[in-house]
Amino acid sequence: MARIFILWLHGLGDSGPANEFIQTQFKSADLKNAVWLFPSAPFNPVTCNNGAVMRSWFDVPELPFEVGSPIDESSVLEAVKSVHSIIDQEIAQGTNPENVFICGLSQGGALTLASVLLYPKTLGGGAVLSGWVPLSSSIISQFPEEAKKTPILWSHGTDDNLVLYEAGQAAIPFLNEAGVTCEFKSYPGLGHSISNKELKYIESWIKRRLKTSSSSTCLQLNCLKDLLS
Repeated sequence: MARIFILWLHGLGDSGPANEFIQTQFKSADLKNAVWLFPSAPFNPVTCNNGAVMRSWFDVPELPFEVGSPIDESSVLEAVKSVHSIIDQEIAQGTNPENVFICGLSQGGALTLASVLLYPKTLGGGAVLSGWVPLSSSIISQFPEEAKKTPILWSHGTDDNLVLYEAGQAAIPFLNEAGVTCEFKSYPGLGHSISNKELKYIESWIKRRLKTSSSSTCLQLNCLKDLLS
């Protein structure tokens, strides 16, 4: 059975181990052999918390995050390098890039988006939960063509008061401009948190993506077989 890799990126001030329970919510037999990784962000001073040091993938100038809130793109790009290193190592072990999924909550969701859009290969998908766009539109021209083929699933609660729902919705025109497919799922009444309903949908989405990837691989193999026969 092909190796499936799921990378989960936590939110600001959280840690990887504190999120490991999420794996137990994915009960599908199709994912029972999936390899999960829950890394922890390094300790860094965070501007929105008056410079307090905490686990943070990159600096966040302002919270709550609203449409038009400032971003620190340079520190985001540094964090992306770390995520890309993890993905590179996984692919080097033989995992098909289209069986690699990145998921993240809040700051981890923002990093998921940036990491997917700047990776040189098409991945299985990126799932953003209550995240935001941590990049300026001026960087869209740097997105690799293969990266643009990686689909994005965006989940956001309508009652989120830390990363406002409207800030999440701002991803839609950004991704449209970039030529990236995005499915935006709204969760009425949900605040800045994860719901079982969200996780169940992400699980089904990953399963659909795997089937799509498998069908595509089979088609390519059949075409190659026809050419050689």
